Amino acid sequence: MKFELRQVEFMPKELEPSVLYVSEKYGTAAHLCACGCGTKIRTPLGPTEWSVRHDRSGPTLWPSVGNWQLPCRSHYVIANGQIEWAEQWSEAHVQAGRMNENARREAYLASRRNDGFFATLWRWFKSIFEAHRTN
Repeated sequence: MKFELRQVEFMPKELEPSVLYVSEKYGTAAHLCACGCGTKIRTPLGPTEWSVRHDRSGPTLWPSVGNWQLPCRSHYVIANGQIEWAEQWSEAHVQAGRMNENARREAYLASRRNDGFFATLWRWFKSIFEAHRTN
């Protein structure tokens, strides 16, 4: 199965097999489960979520998709348009993965808050110096 990338604004009601739909406007991707069960898989895109890269060989969706709540429990990566099947995870591994994801999100958000504060402080200092230079 080779996936193709289809850029969309809105996700279609019916998804086609082997198509990775990406809405940059809404920061989301969707596709039908690679196992063939027909379940719609939606993945948010962003710095702490999934990312999509596309080149001549096809789209890459990273990190892996783990459908742990579905009966199929499929686990895979879409890499260069191809499905790369990954190992099954135990329930303990799934819970540990979720905790790691949450910790990564918290760390990212904390760093963004700090960046925002320092950026604001820098702009304030810069405006003071620029005001003195023009006077």
